[in-house]
Amino acid sequence: MLKVLDHLEEGFIAFLMAAATTIIFVAVMHRYASGVSFLYDYVGHLDFSWAQELCIIMFVWMAKFGAAYGVRTGIHVGVDVVINRLEAKNRGRFIVFGLLSGALFTGTVALMGGHFVWENGAHYGITHALGIDNPELYEGPTTPDLEWQTWVVYSAIPLGSSLMCFRFLQVCWAFLCTGELPHHDHGHVEGLEEDTTDPQRAAQDINWFEMDDGLHPKDIAHHPDDENKEKGQ
Repeated sequence: MLKVLDHLEEGFIAFLMAAATTIIFVAVMHRYASGVSFLYDYVGHLDFSWAQELCIIMFVWMAKFGAAYGVRTGIHVGVDVVINRLEAKNRGRFIVFGLLSGALFTGTVALMGGHFVWENGAHYGITHALGIDNPELYEGPTTPDLEWQTWVVYSAIPLGSSLMCFRFLQVCWAFLCTGELPHHDHGHVEGLEEDTTDPQRAAQDINWFEMDDGLHPKDIAHHPDDENKEKGQ
């Protein structure tokens, strides 16, 4: 089930990125083509005034769900200088505290965002879609260009924050069970494997900033094999 959620999350973010890039490209090309006399008759009647607003909305949704993806993969920037100097027992407590604090914050944002969206027109939209008429409900504003209900756009806040809260709890539970945190190696290139057959090349491929346990930088003092390799060079 979690793998399905992971694939849906990644696919949704990739779709938003690809669609927003395509729309921006087409809108820019249309703008330049409209300034060319012999092309104006072909593209001048096309209206792309909605493109900028749609791309802004897509980037907002991309950012909210991308933040949840960042929690799951460990790509968010964190200042852990003090935590890394603590003993293992105390370090684990602070990590759990930080993860639960993140879950509490994003959960609060999700609840408050959901209440705002509900009062901003979602209540009216849902009841109206079900055929229930209630004149006391607030219909809510619409966006300037697309004329979409703003509660649909603002739904990115409770949905994305709820997913981010779940990811914090997921990472916290995994840390309690395994003692490991998700870590993303920014120096790793997909498809490029290290060459361990050539001693000189293998020595060059040593990453002295590699995270052994997801918490501490690689220390040569704790890697006698690498230390001996360096002395033999």
